Amino acid sequence: MLKVLMPLVLLVGLLAWSAWSDDPMPRADLTVVERAEVNTLDPARISWNHDIRVSRALYEGLLVPDVTSADLALVPGAASSMPEVSDGGRVYVFRVREDARWSDGSAVTAGDFVYAWRRAILPDSRADYAEMFMPIRGVSAFRAVREAQLAAYASGGDRGAAGWAAADGLYGEALRAFEGMVGIEALDDRAIRVELERPLPYFLEFVSFPAYFPLPKRVVSSYESIDGATGEVRWGVGWTKPPVFVGNGAFRLERWRFRRDMRLERNEYYHSPGRVGVGSLSVLNIADGNAMVTAFATGAVDWTTDVLVPYRAEMLAARRAFMEEHAGEVSRLRSLGLDEVEIVRRLPDDARAHIHEFPSFGTFFLNLNCSATTDGGRPNPLADARVRRALALSVDKAEVVRDIRRTSERVAGSLVPPGSITGYDPPGGLGFDPERSRAELVSAGYPGGVGLPELELLFRKDAGHDLVAQALKRNWERHLGVRVRLAQVDSRVFSDRVRGGRYMISTASWFGDYGDPTTFLDLSRSTSNNNDRNYTNPSYDAMMDAAGLLEGSDRMSALAGAERVIVERDLPLIPVFHYTQVYLFNAHRVRGLTTHPRQTQMLPALTVSERAGGGVRGGER
Repeated sequence: MLKVLMPLVLLVGLLAWSAWSDDPMPRADLTVVERAEVNTLDPARISWNHDIRVSRALYEGLLVPDVTSADLALVPGAASSMPEVSDGGRVYVFRVREDARWSDGSAVTAGDFVYAWRRAILPDSRADYAEMFMPIRGVSAFRAVREAQLAAYASGGDRGAAGWAAADGLYGEALRAFEGMVGIEALDDRAIRVELERPLPYFLEFVSFPAYFPLPKRVVSSYESIDGATGEVRWGVGWTKPPVFVGNGAFRLERWRFRRDMRLERNEYYHSPGRVGVGSLSVLNIADGNAMVTAFATGAVDWTTDVLVPYRAEMLAARRAFMEEHAGEVSRLRSLGLDEVEIVRRLPDDARAHIHEFPSFGTFFLNLNCSATTDGGRPNPLADARVRRALALSVDKAEVVRDIRRTSERVAGSLVPPGSITGYDPPGGLGFDPERSRAELVSAGYPGGVGLPELELLFRKDAGHDLVAQALKRNWERHLGVRVRLAQVDSRVFSDRVRGGRYMISTASWFGDYGDPTTFLDLSRSTSNNNDRNYTNPSYDAMMDAAGLLEGSDRMSALAGAERVIVERDLPLIPVFHYTQVYLFNAHRVRGLTTHPRQTQMLPALTVSERAGGGVRGGER
């Protein structure tokens, strides 16, 4: 393997401090390293990729993606079978399997699913993926009723001691309204009936997503409380932590140490033990890219979920050299239709081939806060689309891809990766045009950047975006004459600031959750809880709504027109590049990882063979 830049002594010290120095537990069967800590295990708030990965091990939806299939086909999970579908695709009946159990041994019921879905639908929960429930009959109307309830309550001022009782009464009214308005019903302990507003071809993709996971009502409801000041229902987070946490997935949560690790053990009550590849799983949090690579190289971990080091391009070049040395056999294996991982598995085990680059259904972009005022209450220059277009036109994306990323990633003009969805042709977006960018700034009243307040670019410490941020700062200062301040913070602070709108510009990324353009385009709806840009455009919302009434190529064309609004005219975000995913794992030892661009990795599906004394053969460079 390429020479690793961190001394082994430092690695040993780091790993001893971060995971094992006071750890009486034996090493897990499979060890995975993530560069960011898991943010939450609340399905209503899960949105980051690493959160989704872990949640799929601790929970199980009615349907799950089959990572052994080429198209990630959905198969029954907590359901006993695929749903019964009627009324032209509007009505679904799901049946919960009789042997479905929570990790405490109690039965999983239809009511647990209904409770979880209702909680996510309530505006009170601020669920990140509330939009996934909007296709269900009555959800939009119910949310409007609840929002009106809360607005009327809040307008009443301080209610004193009577506030809690009044708010509790309103909540009871909301629950009764839900039963009468929303097309979700537990027919009995095992059956759930769902009625949609209209047929939606990818609805089952939603059902397989974490937002639709069940929750143990008796546990989570004990953390419910009513806020007498706002009238809203609040949920404490204690139920998401061990030893309280209860899930229905293949694993149970044994331990969660802040910024250190998570330990998962096989759930003895899981209905299908044959689907679970290992008995225990450790998820380490190591933010330093060099330490992540070195941990893998020394055999401390089995799978590194991201590779963000300055020498990544050289590591990938070494892999290509290895493949070229076996070009004849590689060509023969490709002719058999084998994927790249299986091909490597059939070649000699060589550390150069332990790095893997896969296409990814994701885009790196910049959030531009479109609020009228900044966090400090001053007028926000980014509320003007001309300023946002100026910033977009002055970014040399090719430089970022060529000189910083140095992989096979592509420059992005659109949010939806081109060629990723059959029948969809995304718009080209705005290219690199410094002259036009300066003209846009002049039009906005800031010639040469004069009068424009200093811009702050927020980015995470653990995301490897520091060099990208520096390039963006250089571009904007050189081509526009603006002042830019870089703000690097840890992942939790970053998430809190972005979610709270306390930023001007931030780095961002999105990975599609299902095979339709709306998985990206819904981010910019004014009602989306994933609209971190505070962008509101009724015309865009109307275009998206209208597209939803169309079918086939007409629908795809309408969606492309809507995307054109956000990537060529309004620019609430700036697409920069389309991701590839780079992993470290030894294909001869680790099995079960999919090469599908969605990168939906199922931890329960992973298996690992016995270690053979280290991750790198001596002398290899």
